Amino acid sequence: MGNSSSQEVGKSSTTAVTDDTVKRAVTPVAAAVGPAEAPKKKICCACPETKKLRDDCIVEHGENACAKWIEAHKQCLRREGFNV
Repeated sequence: MGNSSSQEVGKSSTTAVTDDTVKRAVTPVAAAVGPAEAPKKKICCACPETKKLRDDCIVEHGENACAKWIEAHKQCLRREGFNV
């Protein structure tokens, strides 16, 4: 029984995403926007790549299991100029 839930988690699109994917999603934003600049977007529209990864993970696995994606999204928002 324990193996079937492990297999389901392994098939998840969220767990298949690597740290490198997050870096690629965040890096262009970091290069384009310096940390001292004011936000140019609404917070709801900023960092759609990391937001999707975070949200998908939370829906599938719960908030406690998704700290890595939550922090990646916060870092992206900070690079966009938001104070989170």
